[in-house]
Amino acid sequence: MSKGPGLFSDIGKKARDLLTRDYLSDHKFSVSTYSESGVALTTSTVKKGGYSSGDVQVQYACKNTCADVKVDTESNIAATLTVTDIIPSSKTVASVKYPNFESGKLEFQYFHPHASLTAAVSLHQTPPVNFSATLGTPTFALGAEAAYETSSRKLTKYTAGITVTKPDSCASITLGDKGDTLTASFIHCLDQSKRSAAGGEITRKFSTNHNTFTVGGSYALDDLTLVKLKLNNHGTLGTVLQHEVIRKSLVTISSELDTKALDKTPKFGVCFALKP
Repeated sequence: MSKGPGLFSDIGKKARDLLTRDYLSDHKFSVSTYSESGVALTTSTVKKGGYSSGDVQVQYACKNTCADVKVDTESNIAATLTVTDIIPSSKTVASVKYPNFESGKLEFQYFHPHASLTAAVSLHQTPPVNFSATLGTPTFALGAEAAYETSSRKLTKYTAGITVTKPDSCASITLGDKGDTLTASFIHCLDQSKRSAAGGEITRKFSTNHNTFTVGGSYALDDLTLVKLKLNNHGTLGTVLQHEVIRKSLVTISSELDTKALDKTPKFGVCFALKP
């Protein structure tokens, strides 16, 4: 576990990753190469429905600085610069996009053994400001997040959360959407490698009296193969099979089936990620 409580965005993240990561609905192929100077080059092609797109990503890391530039087939450019320890225990992230410069953002993160703070501002004439704070320890933390719209001078979002973390399990509760949505999640690791786990998440939306409950898990068949499964109360069943063909090179196959409408064609996703 980390030395501090982590960021507010980390609350519930372990359960979310278990229930959402690697569940694909498109076809993706990517190849990555690395140089001794710290430069990584990744080319990707994605096919979703009848539409195909691709991008090229270049990453460079050196001491406390990391630069990331991505260019896609529609000539959109996204660049991110991350610098750690401008002041001790801090991280500064600047991102910009072309041609939509107004979607750029400047974010500052500060870490303390018993607290973490973040503040982010968009590159806009009347920029919205997002900020969060988390207090606690690696085993227990509580925090809040809010967004302030400078043009209207109103809070447009506020969320609160609490989490309890143990070496083999984690539970969290968040209250978001201005108090309209309550989410509780839990995950328990079944082995020391933490590749096999079981968990669940329940979300209650008070304004619509709507509940969503999802359970799922992952199981490592061996050192190279992982299977995942999830099912929600709406009857949606998702499965994942992931195999490491060679070191760090993964093949992931995912499917989604509506068990309440078996006449519908299941969705399939495939991802090939090749790394040297």
